[in-house]
Amino acid sequence: MPDVVDQVALARLYGEPLFALPQDLYIPPDALKVFLEAFEGPLDLLLYLIRKQNFNILDIPMAAVTRQYLSYVDEIRSTNLELAAEYLLMAAMLIEIKSRMLLPPKKTPEGQEPEDPRAELVRRLLEYEQMKLAAHRLNEVPQFGRDFVRAQIYVEQSLQPRFPDVHMADLQEAWRDIVKRARLVQHHVISREELSVREHMSIVLRKLQGARFMEFQDLFDVTRGMPVLVVTFIAMLELAKEGLLDITQAEAFAPIYVRLAYTPA
Repeated sequence: MPDVVDQVALARLYGEPLFALPQDLYIPPDALKVFLEAFEGPLDLLLYLIRKQNFNILDIPMAAVTRQYLSYVDEIRSTNLELAAEYLLMAAMLIEIKSRMLLPPKKTPEGQEPEDPRAELVRRLLEYEQMKLAAHRLNEVPQFGRDFVRAQIYVEQSLQPRFPDVHMADLQEAWRDIVKRARLVQHHVISREELSVREHMSIVLRKLQGARFMEFQDLFDVTRGMPVLVVTFIAMLELAKEGLLDITQAEAFAPIYVRLAYTPA
């Protein structure tokens, strides 16, 4: 630590203040290197030189443009040789076009103009400029994650409610309640009656036809005696087996409801 306590430290190394640089400190020349690519490629540079000086892109002055282009290539060759290789290829193309313009034009059939050596370069420049403008317009369109975020909210919903399945024990308990109620109003009348399960299946379906659902016990007519109750119960089980009835219960020990099975159109 120095004698002067309030001296400002140059840096901190592992949490300790550093008040002077080490004498053997070596900083490589490329430790901090900033290279700004002002252009996206040779065509971008060439288009910039033409538009900056208001040259007619259909009548490019090759001498002036090539001279300015080569001066820029010389600058980037001293910093990044790999990047300069792509620009050197375009420079060679410009020199070739300039040399072809200095030569006499090739003979063409009568009535046809000689081909301009700059035609291919002009076509590529116009196509590049169109793509660049299109990319600029696309970049101005608001993008998700850059210019805005999407608000998300979770809404739990279901098109068709799903009720818990009715357990066998709950169905037995409900049946015992029906039997218990029937015994309270039963009559000691001895008679023989032929009951049809199919007929009572139709009776149950008719009762449920105009209602969304009915309670399990409301489907039984306790005044008609035990045989009718048994047949009605068997009829309901047959309808449920054939998929014509849905027997549901909202939760444990809740009332049991019966309704017609939903059949999609």
